[in-house]
Amino acid sequence: MCGIAGVVSATRESNITEALVHHMCEQIVYRGPDDEGLYVADGAGLGMRRLSIIDLSGGHQPVFNEDRSAWIVYNGEVYNFPELRPELEKRGHRFYTKTDTEVIIHLYEEMGADCVTKLRGMFSLAIYDRTKRKLVLARDRLGKKPLHYALLKDKLYFASEIKSILAVAPELAEVNAQGLLEYLYYGYVPDPITAFTGIQKLPPGHLLEFENGKIKTRQYWDLPRYNTHRPKSEEECLEELERRLLEATRIRLISDVPLGAFLSGGTDSSTVVALMARASSAPVKTFSIGFTKDDFNEAQYARIVAQKFGTDHREMILEPNVVETVEHLTSSLEEPFGDSSMLPTYYVSQMARQHVTVALSGDGGDELFAGYDRYRIHSNRRFFEHIPEWARRFYRNQVFRLMPRSMSGRKFSYNVTLPWRERYVDGLSFVPAFERDGPLLSDDFRQVLRRSDDPQNVMMRYFAQAPADDPVSELLYVDTKTYMVGDILTKVDRMSMLNSLEVRVPILDHEFVEWVTGLPPEWKLRGNTQKYILRKLAERVGVPLEALNRPKQGFALPLVHWMRNELKDVLMILLEPRTLQRGYFEAEGIRKLMNDHLYGGKVFTGRIWRLLMFELWHRNFLEKFTKPAGLFSLPAADSQMHVAASSVTMATAPAGE
Repeated sequence: MCGIAGVVSATRESNITEALVHHMCEQIVYRGPDDEGLYVADGAGLGMRRLSIIDLSGGHQPVFNEDRSAWIVYNGEVYNFPELRPELEKRGHRFYTKTDTEVIIHLYEEMGADCVTKLRGMFSLAIYDRTKRKLVLARDRLGKKPLHYALLKDKLYFASEIKSILAVAPELAEVNAQGLLEYLYYGYVPDPITAFTGIQKLPPGHLLEFENGKIKTRQYWDLPRYNTHRPKSEEECLEELERRLLEATRIRLISDVPLGAFLSGGTDSSTVVALMARASSAPVKTFSIGFTKDDFNEAQYARIVAQKFGTDHREMILEPNVVETVEHLTSSLEEPFGDSSMLPTYYVSQMARQHVTVALSGDGGDELFAGYDRYRIHSNRRFFEHIPEWARRFYRNQVFRLMPRSMSGRKFSYNVTLPWRERYVDGLSFVPAFERDGPLLSDDFRQVLRRSDDPQNVMMRYFAQAPADDPVSELLYVDTKTYMVGDILTKVDRMSMLNSLEVRVPILDHEFVEWVTGLPPEWKLRGNTQKYILRKLAERVGVPLEALNRPKQGFALPLVHWMRNELKDVLMILLEPRTLQRGYFEAEGIRKLMNDHLYGGKVFTGRIWRLLMFELWHRNFLEKFTKPAGLFSLPAADSQMHVAASSVTMATAPAGE
């Protein structure tokens, strides 16, 4: 596992130096603390930071082909490289390492950029072809590994993380209003845009070729059509499911360094651990965390599973310095990120790294097998489509605005009147529901919204291209393309890499994904049972029923408690003039939200957390590169400071609180 970075010029005459590429790599040392490698020549610079996993002594990058006409830096693991190498050797290729990296560069000689279609694994890579003076960038099919790029003048910059690009091209630190707006809607910035106008993400399953100063991108893989094969029986389905997931797990146990697994005690991670135990000759090392608040302590379920499969289990009950962690993480993340489960992911990665270099996780099960509650809720709400559309539209446009804002079920009543796809997107979005109840965005930011692409179109475009004929499959496709990539996999990559830990995801093996995609939706969501066939598989491989039948929590943490205690003082920055003068929000909307949450008996934890991460990102990351760091540059006259401060005065707490 590595971090990669570099820059390629459209001309041979350039000022690309080893020092410049080294500086890009310095920003991501934690992604690869073991080694650094550089290639700089002919108007091109490639760099990498290495976390040694395979061929510890001989795997130094960049790697080159026989005549050194092609060079590669690469972040990831290709699990089928032992099968690919003999075929390449038969075709005359000579190898000087035992790495998967060298397999890729020889495949490139045979197939060009399409060589990535042969790779089974997770990767982001950059190949520089000296003969053609061409750069090829590629990202794995499902987006497990990140890759960013920017074209500035006649140079293409690329890196695993945005901070490497900004370190050598700070002029690219221009805030992207569209990206920030999409963050406020969804809690992350969906591909392909970023929080910076000139920097893009290469989407999963895509290639980029840079030649003669021109960029060409194309998609080389997409999810296949849903609901294409029907197993003859449940037993047949389970046998094939077990065989395929066992293989996907087994090939991810290849490693020359210690390896283990995250274990929450839920269906996904427990199933992966069960299959790891079957494929391993020694006890699997497993790791779980819990919190002192009993409602959020899932360690007991992980302990039950660990005992069942005889793992070498370690758990930690945390009383973290949450303020310090939040400050650290927001100074490291180059985009605002609103998923609070990044905290437990960071903590469990930190603990695991003390014992192993590689960990397997159960991520992806919810998007493949309909594991989120929203799939079940959405299916149940299809009933409301029997109400004529004219009546639902009349309610939204005429009746809803007359309803008291304090009315119970007001948000629900609006949502169920929407067409079903819009209903789903509305349920995921933060801003529209808030704006219906009161002002959150400033008038200036609303003007930006009117000029921008509606963030809901991000989801609607994926709905339009979904290779599916039923609503459940459409939802799974949309979430796999958006939430899974922009939130789940981003969280896992960033939090693990901050601890120099590689995470592998068997459930997202692309061959396994293609097979599961073809299953009919009733094998995934059956009535109110989510992940129906995966739960059956978990039972089949021996996961204890106590773990399978527990309430689903995901990576839960006591956020409500922290916000009323440890984080309470930090929350107050949302009301400071420094925050409000960035120009995004109405002071009254923020004040009302905070009052209702802290003193009004309402729980708006998710909304406030998203806003807090937004502001801390500005302070701890963005302001390193640009000041004032905000969408708008508002005057800071004393009179305006006074108005801003007076407009956000907090209500007095009721007696006894």
